[in-house]
Amino acid sequence: MLLGYNTSGLQNHRLGDALRLLADAGFDAVALSPDVAHLDPFRCSAREIEDIAGLLSRLKLLPVIETGARYLLDPEHKHEPTLMSSDPAGRQRRLDFYRRTAAIGRDLGAQVLSFWTGVDHRPGPDSVERIEQGVAAAVAAVRAHGLTPSLEPEPGMAIESVAAYSELVERMGPEAPALTLDIGHLYVVWEGVPAEVIQRHANQIAQVHLEDMRRGVHEHLQPGEGDVDFEAVLDALAASSYAGPVCFELSRSSHEAPKAVASCVEVWRRYCGGD
Repeated sequence: MLLGYNTSGLQNHRLGDALRLLADAGFDAVALSPDVAHLDPFRCSAREIEDIAGLLSRLKLLPVIETGARYLLDPEHKHEPTLMSSDPAGRQRRLDFYRRTAAIGRDLGAQVLSFWTGVDHRPGPDSVERIEQGVAAAVAAVRAHGLTPSLEPEPGMAIESVAAYSELVERMGPEAPALTLDIGHLYVVWEGVPAEVIQRHANQIAQVHLEDMRRGVHEHLQPGEGDVDFEAVLDALAASSYAGPVCFELSRSSHEAPKAVASCVEVWRRYCGGD
């Protein structure tokens, strides 16, 4: 497994400085979230992308692409529009964002792009259709740029659990996305012992997010502030033969990023070894 960190928790750092901070701390991977502060997909230049690609290579950081920017598409509504939006133009804006971020990921050398469905604000008879059509379109957009699309179940969204993801996979068959597993979310939407959930879905996981979380409360916390059993989940991931990035997602800790980064390294070394 590769120790990683999400740039959503480094929003007060210039991207180059953030990447150097991670490399100096011993990280192997970075979950890069194109956003207003870092490689804005609607404004960044090819030269900027090329420079970051070169820096990632020199620092030996494997990039993965995250798409959880809060207000990039709508400055007044968090995470909107989405694949579940009732407005077709909104859904297309979300898909355009996925295309742009997938192209950026390709140029950075990323292999995986994570996405989610969004909140279904108008649940009804067409909800399942919107989920399937939206996810299928996102999968196609990401695969067109050579990346693996990976769906993240997100509490409160149309697909909020691993169980719901599994039902979607059954309906979509080979066109279904891989699984981005956020360990903290397993404590918010309880589906049984997290280590056992990992074991059941090991062959579907393409990306892992990690943070502390209190049972039933969707708040990304630094290690030691919640209920996550880091030893058990990291042991389960290792036993499942997962070899990709495990990216700490401390999206509320940008104001004290160096401290948060150090805390994550300490946990990793305690349970996964390393210098």
